[in-house]
Amino acid sequence: MLATAHTMALVGLSPHPVRVEVHSGRGTASFDVVGLPEATVRESRVRVRAALGQIGVPLHSHALTVNLAPADLRKIGSVFDLAIALGTLAAVGGMDGLLLSDTLFLGELSLTGAIHPVRGVLPRLVGAAAHGFHRAVVPRANGAEAAIVARAEGLEVLVADDLASVVAFLRGEGALSAAEPSGTEVHDPVADLSDVRGQPSARQALEIAAAGGHDLLFVGPAGAGKTMLARRMPGLLPPLSDEEALVVTAIHSVAGALPEGHGLVRTRPFRWPHHSVSDAGLLGSGDPPRPGEVSLAHDGVLFLDELPEFRRSAIDGLRQPLEDGAIRITRAKSSATFPARPMLLAAMNPCPCGWNGFDGVRVCTCTTDRVRHYRARVSGPILDRIDLQLRVEPVHVAALVGPPGREECTSVVRRRVLAARAMQAERWARGETSASTNARLAPRDLERVAAPDATGRAVLEALLGQRGMSARAYGKVLRVARTLADLQGRTAITSQDLLQAADFRVLDRPIDAEAA
Repeated sequence: MLATAHTMALVGLSPHPVRVEVHSGRGTASFDVVGLPEATVRESRVRVRAALGQIGVPLHSHALTVNLAPADLRKIGSVFDLAIALGTLAAVGGMDGLLLSDTLFLGELSLTGAIHPVRGVLPRLVGAAAHGFHRAVVPRANGAEAAIVARAEGLEVLVADDLASVVAFLRGEGALSAAEPSGTEVHDPVADLSDVRGQPSARQALEIAAAGGHDLLFVGPAGAGKTMLARRMPGLLPPLSDEEALVVTAIHSVAGALPEGHGLVRTRPFRWPHHSVSDAGLLGSGDPPRPGEVSLAHDGVLFLDELPEFRRSAIDGLRQPLEDGAIRITRAKSSATFPARPMLLAAMNPCPCGWNGFDGVRVCTCTTDRVRHYRARVSGPILDRIDLQLRVEPVHVAALVGPPGREECTSVVRRRVLAARAMQAERWARGETSASTNARLAPRDLERVAAPDATGRAVLEALLGQRGMSARAYGKVLRVARTLADLQGRTAITSQDLLQAADFRVLDRPIDAEAA
């Protein structure tokens, strides 16, 4: 007898329907799984045999062949267990196979028949809706993220605790409950900007970066507050849209980073990997490919503290996602593409001792060659891609001992950020630009919305000549100037905007001129 059940495979975030075709014949007991299964899938026969035995369906007199079609797509993970078990049950005559025809089944089985949660339920269910399925059965522990798709795509999603309850439901002998939102969305705690004393230039840089979606690098000595400033960035950013939240949640689901029982990720991610992170941990790797920190920070913030201490190869690997907003991971047997468009926020010392350019506070003990060697740990092409590069001065003691409450809080600054973002979104909606944030404006967009006047062009020409700025750095200056004008509610950019934007690129200057 032949029976077919349906499930879904993932390649990166791309869902692919899988038909579980099970043939049962008389003969020596066997259980073969074909169709490019990896080890976990091949082992499913052990779990399925034990789980079916728990509901009184022995397989010792059946020769079983399970084909996972399409056969040229690698099948990875334990997500196929439930579909294999139900297809097997129908093939041995324990259930009408027609009952499996319009339902997608996802879940890992234990030897007792309990259904355990699996990764990537959300993107799989999005694929199920797109491929015409009307119903899906998922583990109860995945119910909260499954309910997101049920609400957005109109898919009937049911949750189950064990194989027996699913079989009873399909036979019409019981019921399964619908997936329900947990009422708990993922919101990370956000630190307030009012905690930061002094640092007016650094606070302004945070505001500009948040308003335009710009990458930002803080350069300053230890204890200047670079990390403290960086941790305030998420509170300045606008909330995720429904579409953005769905993609971010899908990435975290595939990575296994979504808290159990939680729904949509509503707060923009803030990822803070240690500088000892491997290339694979930062960029993504594995077989099957898994998202790395740069993808987990998609539509959020990727904070790299002590930037020169990271592996050079890992930092250079960020070039593609910083430019393209996606990263492709290719292995011998598989490849996958993950979204990867975070705001890059980084911090570094100006030299090994940390005091180059701050001689008024403490004398730097590094030679010029040592400083150059230290800076060279971060490649020029990466630094060139960072829009804002700011010297962070040590905090004066008067700012620390003064009365509290003088600094602007996050909510006040955030209102200005949202107003500037609204201007950018309006230009995008009118078709004036190809991106909704200034940091992503294409060169042709700059000609329309950030073209300098005659005075501005003269200023830029002088800067290019003095500092040897690259063509990419020239475009970065225009984008930041556009954001400065947006924060002031102005349509045109001024020469003052251009000068201020250029001043935010300290690493374009010669080392001996930075303190000037």
